[in-house]
Amino acid sequence: MDREIYQGLLLQNRYQVVKKLGKGGLAQTWEMDDRGTKKVLKVLFENDDKVVELFQREATVLSKLDCPGIPTVELDAYFTFPSQGSGEPLHCLMMEFIEGQNLREWLIERNNQPINQEQAIRWLQQLVEILKEVHAQHYFHRDIKPSNIMLKPDGQLVLIDFGAVREVTPTFLHKKQQNWSGTKIGTVGYTPPEQHRGLAVPQSDFFSLGRT
Repeated sequence: MDREIYQGLLLQNRYQVVKKLGKGGLAQTWEMDDRGTKKVLKVLFENDDKVVELFQREATVLSKLDCPGIPTVELDAYFTFPSQGSGEPLHCLMMEFIEGQNLREWLIERNNQPINQEQAIRWLQQLVEILKEVHAQHYFHRDIKPSNIMLKPDGQLVLIDFGAVREVTPTFLHKKQQNWSGTKIGTVGYTPPEQHRGLAVPQSDFFSLGRT
């Protein structure tokens, strides 16, 4: 798959691969050079309809949000190119590169020593402001945890990985009134009980934020 990604990006005639950053359950990320600007490429390696829908939703949501605590995504940042192995398209999303490390990595470096109250309040204020922007666009994140929060060198926190984001629509609200169960996404230890039952609501983000 790595070779396919290199070849596919060459066809874009714009990006250069710098290095692979990591791999999750459904996608892998790369550091890219976009004509002198560092960016992150997220490549989906699952073509399940639901997974692709969530990936496309992530691209749409990030392109709508304008906040220092959310990665910037341009309108043309989502694209596909054919996979030579299966013939199915590879789905790609180009995002702003966030300098720094996630809070899980940061804590490990500190041997999991607790932060002081002043820093906790400062970070909580930043994250609440970020969620305010997300919720104002009628979306909620559904996977807030230390590994999905980046700490930049200037102290700014950035919420990343919007792959589980959900839109609040009239249809969604109607289904909730009928106790409809939606997709169950989350992380043990951070996900609220109602989300484990497929009944997440925007307020569920604040449970995860509190656990974080």
